[in-house]
Amino acid sequence: MTHYNQSTKKKYIDSMELLSAYARNPSLELRNQLVERNLGLVRQVAHRISRQCSEPYEDLEQIGYLGLIRAIERFDPQQGCAFSSFAIPYIRGEMLHYLRDKGSVMRIPRRWQELYNKAKKIRKQLTVSLKRPPSDWEIADALGVPLEEWNECQLALQNRLLVSLDATISHNVDCSISFGDTLPDQEYQAKQKLEEDRLQLQRALGQLEEKTKAAIECVFLHELPRKEAAKQIGISPMTVTRHLKKGIQQLGSLLEPQVA
Repeated sequence: MTHYNQSTKKKYIDSMELLSAYARNPSLELRNQLVERNLGLVRQVAHRISRQCSEPYEDLEQIGYLGLIRAIERFDPQQGCAFSSFAIPYIRGEMLHYLRDKGSVMRIPRRWQELYNKAKKIRKQLTVSLKRPPSDWEIADALGVPLEEWNECQLALQNRLLVSLDATISHNVDCSISFGDTLPDQEYQAKQKLEEDRLQLQRALGQLEEKTKAAIECVFLHELPRKEAAKQIGISPMTVTRHLKKGIQQLGSLLEPQVA
């Protein structure tokens, strides 16, 4: 048990060192290493959600990697939280948004519409002749189509109907997801965007020289006059102005969208 704990602790330290290195100097090589080390997070979430919907596990896994990459790019090691706790909401969010977007628009083939209308008449006839409700196999046989196609036809027509936001799309009692959970929360997304911007700015500030960072924080974050900022930093107001100009240029480069 002691050996296991030591091994786990070492892996955690190694991952945090990689995350710190990426925060200081982002690179595709470091990002790929971090993705490899955290594949288990994506698989864990993909397995959980795949059991609650009809989407293939492999598709959810691929979408989850996008969330993992977003988390790696936005994670700040200085915040003191575990990366897994930070990354899982991003991974899960990407998968739920994928499910929402994929199911937002559905066009029913004309053949299936005609097949469904024909099946309603056949269902009545078979109910009378069999003196019981017919099975899907019996309806498909009467229609002259494979059972699989008839099931797909029924599912498509059912999914066209309006669904309550409280409708559960999970089959697990201990972990359920309602249809409303897959819809975007505009207020939450706005707050999340502000938090992401704050973390990104904080990470960029951490890459500036100490006095340049202090000048930016005093003047723009704490809204101090430049003379007061100069006193606190221990430099002249003119030097504060030079640091501000330099810092703004550097932040402009650091905060530019990164090309994967």
